[in-house]
Amino acid sequence: MAETTGPIGVFDSGYGGLTVFREIAKQLPAYDYLYLGDNARVPYGTRSFETVYRYTWECVQHMFEMGCRLVILACNTASAKALRSIQQNDLPRLNDTRRVLGVIRPTAEVVGDLTKSKNVGILATQGTVSSESYVIEIAKFFPDVNVVQEACPMWVPLVENNEFNTSGADYFIQKNLDNIFAKSPDLDTLILACTHYPLLADKIKQFVPSGINVIAQGEIVALSLQDYLNRHPEIEALCSKGGNTEFYTTENPENFNEKAAIFLGRDVDSKHLAL
Repeated sequence: MAETTGPIGVFDSGYGGLTVFREIAKQLPAYDYLYLGDNARVPYGTRSFETVYRYTWECVQHMFEMGCRLVILACNTASAKALRSIQQNDLPRLNDTRRVLGVIRPTAEVVGDLTKSKNVGILATQGTVSSESYVIEIAKFFPDVNVVQEACPMWVPLVENNEFNTSGADYFIQKNLDNIFAKSPDLDTLILACTHYPLLADKIKQFVPSGINVIAQGEIVALSLQDYLNRHPEIEALCSKGGNTEFYTTENPENFNEKAAIFLGRDVDSKHLAL
């Protein structure tokens, strides 16, 4: 019996994954998408590995039940703390063609081509920094690249409260940037390793020397997904194509719609998902 098709799932702990979804939908507009934000349980960035794994796997299973055959963890913290366990332990038990991908490996695969000085900075949540995931993954592909990290705990609240263009935001952004350049003055590439941070990109560029690459992940992940679907036609065939998108949140849909519009630049009509 032929397997049924379904939308490509895009998961995030909240809103940041919308910056990745936006680029995926732009690159691959023919597909159907289902976006789920676990806004009721944010933040993920400060939680333990076990908690992030449990929350992420619970949401992924709901997305499977809603028809998704392929789910993208458009969240660096979930990719760092949950993806490996899901891929290695949970998916094999399902014994079918459902797949889960993350955002860290696609970025690690190309970062060495973006730096000339071979010095790369990772700006991320505390959870992603503590996991060392970027350091480990980049070393696999580009062992000659020096990687330094800086946790930026105030950046997500600034974005989610629509305060990222204020003078108050300047203090925290400049402080974290000063910290990371102090760790490696030869940095020429900064990876925005949290999907909220692209909304801060213009601010960041004001506080770094000219010529510094400030890299958002959305386009990288979108191109990587396109390549994955080309290389795995058996998975691609399970992804429905109607150009439709549904948005879900574990919190209040009205709140989600208001903040999601900041990330997408358009109105969103979401539905509540009860966990």
